[in-house]
Amino acid sequence: MELKPEIVDRIKLLDEKFQAMGQDLSSYLDGLLYADYLTYWDYIHLDTLLSLQSPKTQIPDEEIFIMYHQITELYFKLCLHEYKQIAEKKDIDVKFFSDRIGRINRYFEGLISSFDIMVDGMDPKQFLKFRMSLLPASGFQSGQYRMIEICSTTFKNLVAKDIRPTFSDDVNDAQIEKMYEHIYWKAGATELATGKKTLTLVQFEEKYQKIFIDLAKKFKTGNLLAIYKSLSAEDQKNEKLILALRQMDVNVNINWPLSHYKSAVRYLQKDPEDIAATGGTNWQKYLPPRFQKRIFYPELWNDQEVDEWGKSWVKSVAFGSPS
Repeated sequence: MELKPEIVDRIKLLDEKFQAMGQDLSSYLDGLLYADYLTYWDYIHLDTLLSLQSPKTQIPDEEIFIMYHQITELYFKLCLHEYKQIAEKKDIDVKFFSDRIGRINRYFEGLISSFDIMVDGMDPKQFLKFRMSLLPASGFQSGQYRMIEICSTTFKNLVAKDIRPTFSDDVNDAQIEKMYEHIYWKAGATELATGKKTLTLVQFEEKYQKIFIDLAKKFKTGNLLAIYKSLSAEDQKNEKLILALRQMDVNVNINWPLSHYKSAVRYLQKDPEDIAATGGTNWQKYLPPRFQKRIFYPELWNDQEVDEWGKSWVKSVAFGSPS
């Protein structure tokens, strides 16, 4: 049977490609003869993926808890994939920049809109039982989420609000190490009674502290705020880009932590006493955005917006009050 001209053309192109790499095309063609067809389940390692849920109790809804957190970490990995592309892009243009930020926003919006799986999808009595078997593990220990924060803004903007003004805007490696000691989330993992570091925080820092500091140093000029400021004055006024960055601020620093706050209010708040979060984290002070005033792109918000940061969301979403 005579080969179609388009097949012959492709074989010639393949031969040129493999010759350029010092490879023999015929050997690769032999491999194709013996290779099996790819299946969907093998391609995404489905059997392995479905085997990764290992509940610590026999309580049914724990499996929901595990799977949703695994889904969350996969979305975070998608975000970090975009940050890497942005940081490595040479001669970055506004369209590429805003399009990639748009992707990150969609990932977070998918997470935020699906969080009702956690808020409404688990039996509260079941949760309050199996959560005690998870100590001292906590969602607080998501290293990828901290990496997203580090890649989004100058490291100074992640310092605890009251300490932030004491640091210079000129962030260097030595200053990053000092800033890390005052990073905002450490206050969220202190024991409610003593103010000491929880085991949750101790474990977290043992695993990630060096990784976080090294990443902050690497992204001094590669974080999104630094890249935005490196654009021309005209490009910095691009409406689509500004809207994308503002939406990211809302998604990551208001809507996402507020989703957790809403869940904590439902499962952990019991008048007149609150139940400590898993690992003893201080969720009442840590989760509400208005307390942290963590803003990636403060230059893009006016004074009133900064002053009221997250306030209306807490009232309307968590407690059902009018904005």
